[in-house]
Amino acid sequence: MIDSHCHLDFKDFDSDREQVIQSCIDQNIHKILIPGVSSNRWPKQIKLCQQYSELILAIGVHPHFIVDSEEQSLRILETLLVDNKGTVVAVGEIGLDFHLAKQPQGPSESLQQIIFEKQLILAEQYKLPVIVHHRQSHNQIIRLLKTTKFNQGGVIHAFSGSKQEAQSYIDMGFLLGVGGTITYERAVKTRQTIRDIGLEHLLLETDSPDMPLSGFQGQRNSPEKVAMVAQYLAELKCVSVDKVSQQTDSNFYRVFPNLS
Repeated sequence: MIDSHCHLDFKDFDSDREQVIQSCIDQNIHKILIPGVSSNRWPKQIKLCQQYSELILAIGVHPHFIVDSEEQSLRILETLLVDNKGTVVAVGEIGLDFHLAKQPQGPSESLQQIIFEKQLILAEQYKLPVIVHHRQSHNQIIRLLKTTKFNQGGVIHAFSGSKQEAQSYIDMGFLLGVGGTITYERAVKTRQTIRDIGLEHLLLETDSPDMPLSGFQGQRNSPEKVAMVAQYLAELKCVSVDKVSQQTDSNFYRVFPNLS
């Protein structure tokens, strides 16, 4: 089983990171992908992924961490893509968060789109998939994927949207990340969309330490709980947990072929 999205580098895990990784190994959670969010955190990610073979590295600038001087981060990003070729499996977590743009100190929609587009161009140049964050921004993300002629595919992290939006991403070679959201009965639209989408288009994720599962609100999320996400997805799709695990693992290696 694979957790395709977990911020295990965050300080939330500084006190027990090794124990969490060992617990995952004991539960046959054999790979954990760690997406990057900002340039000042990339060195820690790289070091962790060198230290633990179970961890997989992606680097990118998340919209929550965009600042006006982000051009320097993009230059560092390109250098690291060159220096860590074969180790970095994706550019991410990148994307657009238009809810954030409405906040007093949040980066504007226009700045987010500029940084997102430049990272798409870098990913295309280095033939890497992307890991995409979205919030109130599906239309703009789909538009930019098309206008940049991005052709490397990737993952739409924590997908929540319509079946039509899901199909648009799938048609462009993307998989959809499925996490704690589906454990909430109130997430009717997302649960129905995931139920209707073929298992071959889905990945398991936790987004730890965030996005807690139902019943664990207010607690730190952990990659150990990816097995619970798999259980909920199995129930939603009326298949076995083994089927979910085998298919989503296969999907993971399809979107990140350098790992297979």
